[in-house]
Amino acid sequence: QVHLVESGGGLVQPGGSLRLSCAVSGSSFSTYNIAWYRQAPGKQRELVARIFSMGTTNYADSVKGRLAISRDNANNTVYLQMNRLKPEDTAVYYCYAEYYSTKGAWGQGTQVTVSS
Repeated sequence: QVHLVESGGGLVQPGGSLRLSCAVSGSSFSTYNIAWYRQAPGKQRELVARIFSMGTTNYADSVKGRLAISRDNANNTVYLQMNRLKPEDTAVYYCYAEYYSTKGAWGQGTQVTVSS
């Protein structure tokens, strides 16, 4: 069983930065693909960024150039560095692990609020 715990959310002013962390249990972390999703009130959950086991990344068009996903395989952690934040980035951010080809697991989410 794989468990994920997000942290690092909070309130930030427009133009500010936050770094989210996703701590992942599991003995084969380096083989997992990990993604960050977000869900704003009244909207569907959407993919923000993904990092594959070999380190390849992809991003939603709305966050390219502002957000960066990275992973630390020694510490079973994935990060989402969020810069130049906008009010429309306000959402609950979830971490998701894809593992063993067909399995997946979600974290509980962390709230990010961008407001002055």
